[in-house]
Amino acid sequence: MDKLPGLMPILLVLAACAGTPSDLPIDAGSGPNPTLPQPESKPIPTVNVAPAKGWSGEQKPTAATGFAVSSYAADLDHPRWLYVLPNGDVLVAETNAPERPEDKKGIKGYFMGKAQKKAGAGTPSANRITLLRDQDGDGKAEFRSVFLKDLNSPFGMALVGNDFYVANTDAVMRYRYRVASSFIDGAGTKVADLPAGPINHHWTKNLIASSDGKRLYVTVGSNSNVAERGMENEERRAAILEIDPATGSSRVFASGLRNPNGMDWQPQSGALWTAVNERDELGNDLVPDYITSVKDGGFYGWPYSYYGRHVDERPQPPRPDLVEKAIVPDYALGSHTASLGLVFYDSDLLPQRYRGGAFVGQHGSWNRQPLAGYRVIFVPFSGGRPTGKPEEILTGFVDDEENALGRPVGVAVDGRGALLVADDVGNRIWRVTPSQQELSSAK
Repeated sequence: MDKLPGLMPILLVLAACAGTPSDLPIDAGSGPNPTLPQPESKPIPTVNVAPAKGWSGEQKPTAATGFAVSSYAADLDHPRWLYVLPNGDVLVAETNAPERPEDKKGIKGYFMGKAQKKAGAGTPSANRITLLRDQDGDGKAEFRSVFLKDLNSPFGMALVGNDFYVANTDAVMRYRYRVASSFIDGAGTKVADLPAGPINHHWTKNLIASSDGKRLYVTVGSNSNVAERGMENEERRAAILEIDPATGSSRVFASGLRNPNGMDWQPQSGALWTAVNERDELGNDLVPDYITSVKDGGFYGWPYSYYGRHVDERPQPPRPDLVEKAIVPDYALGSHTASLGLVFYDSDLLPQRYRGGAFVGQHGSWNRQPLAGYRVIFVPFSGGRPTGKPEEILTGFVDDEENALGRPVGVAVDGRGALLVADDVGNRIWRVTPSQQELSSAK
């Protein structure tokens, strides 16, 4: 192992040169019927990382026609996830990966660690939730406070009555919340353990409550790309868990979801939807990330198949019985886009055609040539189902030299109907509203 650092620069150079550009536009792998080319197998996978640079001066992302973007809050520490309280206060999880020593072992682990650090994911976790408050209604947060601290790589948040739930990387915690309070000072109570441990490859755990507050749903990503560490290390992972907060008991609600992150309830149908990061190392254009409705007891293919019954030959032994059950996702979002954030729009500030549709934060690829993601998109819905092509809402996160000025992650709708976007490389929260021209024409 002591020879590994000397070997890795060679591997990094080889890997950087290994990528052949895709022949397909990224949107060919989007929509209800994505293009799925033949899988590719290479001894060294494509690595094409957009180095994290950050914004300078008055730089900001580019909003689509009809929209304007402004900075809601800046100078944060790796903001990943957002939650809006009923009084309009915005909570942001400032967080990063926990210590996970087994995940970095071996050549591949070392290789992945270097790529993640270059992409801006190598900083220590602040392990806190910060409260942001726009006190004068100008679209900027003048007030901030540490809402909760000394957490363990926190991510998902949910308020049910006066109970505030946080999904740490290893457990769901409950705290007592006081309306309009700017901080929580009481000790938390563990509700349920979550799969973690020394590998903990996909460490982010999102959380959402049912409409009646009687159940919590928590995302748990896989411990590997495609079960190369053995299925014994994937117990209750690549899944959404359902938790009874009253007793702490839990069950697997849906499985075969490689790395689910964003979750929300679709306003018209009431169905639970999630955004999922699919597997790597099958080429530039496999496998598309996706959003999908989540069925109780549903199996979505990982690791044995992708996009329904397309068999992945790598996991051994094969499981044709599970492949037969694999559900085809509802809507593809392009391969390697790292689609993380998901929120359905159910407010009035944006034009009517956005009601019921989904905004998705695409964190951006590190293993596709050319780059993909690094944007916020909108997926139109009609009658509770996705329809049409994805629309770019926020772009410009990558400069002309392919440096990442920012990387969008979590998305949320604030109390006045604007879209909020967490940017963990830019260390900012962006706020997207209709442009003045759009507002004038609406009148």
